[in-house]
Amino acid sequence: MQKAGLLRGCCAQVWKSLRMASSGGARRDPLANKVALVTASTDGIGFAIARRLAQDGAHVVVSSRKQQNVDRAVATLQGEGLSVTGTVCHVGKAEDRERLVATAVKLHGGVDILVSNAAVNPFFGNMLDATEEVWDKGLGPYNVSKTALLGLTKNLALELGPRNIRVNCLAPGLIKTSFSSVFWTDKAREDSVKEAMRIGRIGKPEECAGIVSFLCSEDASYINGETVVVGGGTPSRL
Repeated sequence: MQKAGLLRGCCAQVWKSLRMASSGGARRDPLANKVALVTASTDGIGFAIARRLAQDGAHVVVSSRKQQNVDRAVATLQGEGLSVTGTVCHVGKAEDRERLVATAVKLHGGVDILVSNAAVNPFFGNMLDATEEVWDKGLGPYNVSKTALLGLTKNLALELGPRNIRVNCLAPGLIKTSFSSVFWTDKAREDSVKEAMRIGRIGKPEECAGIVSFLCSEDASYINGETVVVGGGTPSRL
């Protein structure tokens, strides 16, 4: 009986350790000593990603096309005790992209730089600037641009892999942001959308952020050229 008790105690301790490791409880600040560039990061999914990367130890550079949005996001995150700076950046403009990267280089100090969005957004930077245009003109051009990102991810992963640069893609489903408000501000439309989701609810920006942090961490060091879908089980059209 004593041996059985010891065995149960040992198994419980091992199981606790495994649970902590899988949940990240065994390690803190997995992105410490890294700098993260996150474009379009003053609202919605981008803002949630910036917050999570900073919470996980990275120094984050947020950016947006409007100075007031950058100032507001930086003030909010710094108010939470996070290491964040910001700069204005329109990813469709070469000079803005260069300034964004230069900001990170100044902070680099020999540590790794993580890039979110900045490597791929310039390709589509001037396609559609306003939310209203997306819905007024239909989702065709928007959907095509996002589908192209899947191929671009594969291609960049192949090209940049030899330089020890990994490229992965996040594919959000319907997430509750101002951009997607046309789908959830109307109750009837929201209920119709939920019917197509296996989870039966609209996602939150924070539910995308953890995936990005994982992909930027050493836990994902052997993941390259992949697309992670965060869509609540919504059937894919691809």
